[in-house]
Amino acid sequence: MRTPITIVIPTLNEASQIVECVRHLAWADEVIVVDAASTDDTVGLARTAGARVVDRAAPGIAEQRNAGSAAASHDWIFALDADERVDPALAGELAAVVAAPARAAYAVKRRNLFHGRPMRRGHWGRDWVVRLFRRGLRFGGSTAHPALEGVNAVGRLVHELDHTPYRDLAHHVQKMITYGQMGAADLVARGRRARWSDLVVRPVFRFWRDYLLQGAVLDGRLGVVYAGTSAMATFLKYAFLWERSR
Repeated sequence: MRTPITIVIPTLNEASQIVECVRHLAWADEVIVVDAASTDDTVGLARTAGARVVDRAAPGIAEQRNAGSAAASHDWIFALDADERVDPALAGELAAVVAAPARAAYAVKRRNLFHGRPMRRGHWGRDWVVRLFRRGLRFGGSTAHPALEGVNAVGRLVHELDHTPYRDLAHHVQKMITYGQMGAADLVARGRRARWSDLVVRPVFRFWRDYLLQGAVLDGRLGVVYAGTSAMATFLKYAFLWERSR
């Protein structure tokens, strides 16, 4: 029997991976892809793979997840991204939790793969995200990394969610630019302006925090790349803020 749960996947031009993402969810009773006007074949491929599609939703991860939740047939929702995968152990745990829930929402730890290797140190080594929740709760906050709102007591799942956010270094840089622009827009909306310390101190602190304090130094050259790109992402966000507030 399939698990009585709705998987909600926000998409924008995810034709390269949406089929694999949807087809590995055969254990779930309902999969909804919420697409924000993709210009590739994401919508057609998602339907062919077996998903129900909510097309031309308002762009933005929070808005897309909320639209998918509103269209769900089940009381329990699991918010998934196209670059994430639920393995059989996590799928079994989700089935057990929705059958006898103790909380209104649950966090899952992501197993982040960085250039083919799992990252167990730094921020990515303790990446908990709230993704399993009762229908009626909504996402809001940051444009790039929205959070579930109105939940005080959150349970924790035991098994991890596999996450491969980047195809290669070029894709990584492209996403840093996109997220940097989103983060800058959020800061502008709050009336924030870029300071000298934002452009100099924050990136430097981020590098040494990730590299030394959080242990990326133990990952060799990969740790240097990880800490360096983390610092670059911080710099880009505040550089875009400087550009927008000149």
